[in-house]
Amino acid sequence: MGVSMGTARAWVERWERQQERYAVDREERFTVITDIVEHVTGGLSRPLLLDLGCGPGSLAARLADRLPDAEIVAADMDPLLLELGRTHHADAARYVDTVIGEEGWIDALGLERPLDAAVSTTALHYLPEPVLLRTYRRLAALLRPGGVLVNGDHFPPDGAPCSDITAYVGRRRAERTGGHTHEDWRSWWDAAARDPELADLFDERERRRSAHGGSGGGGHLTAGRHAELLHQAGFSHVTPVWQFGDSAVLVAVMGDTDGTAAVGRP
Repeated sequence: MGVSMGTARAWVERWERQQERYAVDREERFTVITDIVEHVTGGLSRPLLLDLGCGPGSLAARLADRLPDAEIVAADMDPLLLELGRTHHADAARYVDTVIGEEGWIDALGLERPLDAAVSTTALHYLPEPVLLRTYRRLAALLRPGGVLVNGDHFPPDGAPCSDITAYVGRRRAERTGGHTHEDWRSWWDAAARDPELADLFDERERRRSAHGGSGGGGHLTAGRHAELLHQAGFSHVTPVWQFGDSAVLVAVMGDTDGTAAVGRP
């Protein structure tokens, strides 16, 4: 079910453009996430990074460009997006086909040492809250002291009035930067379904979505609720480091046994 390099490049480029419609200042958010990982792994010869819900490798590729010595494991359940990533961003990461949060998903990663950082962008919000908490606990167990979980997503504030305002601010920002002119998510998938070279991968994707009850999940929790879950999971420090509208980057740090963070230390 492989695809040609030319086909993968074309579809990944279209993916990048349509994602700008939804992720406010997407490139800046990627840069902030990469800045954090660079800081936390400074001085390490071969940091180990995990990209959760990697899609076609957008974040993994940016991490690999900045941190060429890093070992990156990129995990997703979508066979079509994974194949696009494996082909177009082949050198960026080791791509793993697994369903985050389900039984055995950690074993599928094949990790042989503690993680230095786990990252995600617009992927974890689909997990129901109990599964999200369980996932946070598993990640806390995988990270070394001083390691971080960095999550870029939409985190609406408590209460409809403020939530409406932050969503509007983000939407207006996307319009000013041209996001409204781009192909949307549904149109991208409709077009991909018509590409004969992607037909087998698309059929497999639909089969899995049906088996897992579609792509619905927990919805967008507030940053405060995520912080509560992360503390419950064992992270010692949690803070937002960047925000525009309701698009934000949240960082959770693992502490030593004395509760202090060991950022940048092997």
